[in-house]
Amino acid sequence: MLIWGLQRRGLLLCGLASALLVGCVSKGTYHDLENKYTTLQGQYTSLQQSSAAQAAHHAAELAALKQELAADKGHVGRLQDALGYTVNSDLLFPSGSWEMSKPGQEIIAKLAPRLVPFQRSKLLVNGYTDNAPVGRALQRKGVTSNAVLSQKRAEAVMQYLITQGVKPDMIAARGLGEADPLASNATAQGRAQNRRVEVTVAEPTAP
Repeated sequence: MLIWGLQRRGLLLCGLASALLVGCVSKGTYHDLENKYTTLQGQYTSLQQSSAAQAAHHAAELAALKQELAADKGHVGRLQDALGYTVNSDLLFPSGSWEMSKPGQEIIAKLAPRLVPFQRSKLLVNGYTDNAPVGRALQRKGVTSNAVLSQKRAEAVMQYLITQGVKPDMIAARGLGEADPLASNATAQGRAQNRRVEVTVAEPTAP
């Protein structure tokens, strides 16, 4: 709409300029047209400057967001096989829980439409944890190991994807606990990377 408005005002300026050049109008009409032309020209310039300022503002916002995502070790990113996505569990679940947070639901809701093209292939949700033992609070709820916790988290993501349109018979969940770490569990940064949920296309089974 902004571009159309600029184009429209550009056409109006051209039309008024043409009228000024014709020379067959009265002096009063000429001055009226001249004033309108000057006013429209000022508005047009102002809109151009405003558009440039808005574009610069949006560019700055995007740059800041990109830096924030790059610094966030739990960002959503494509897997190397280009057939799936990985999301840090800290963005999806409160600490010591397998119930998705509201921000976590929003992340998965944005992810779901990207998986639609793969609906002819079965999707697999893999849950992973770090190597820290589960706490007593989780144990009292029946979560006795990281494998169980990762399974519950994978199932939670799977169920939410189903609510977002993924076919129930085309998706499965699997908890792998602390297996296959992405980084060393010796540091907090490494453990944060290892707490994740991956959504990928399932490997075909042998006949």
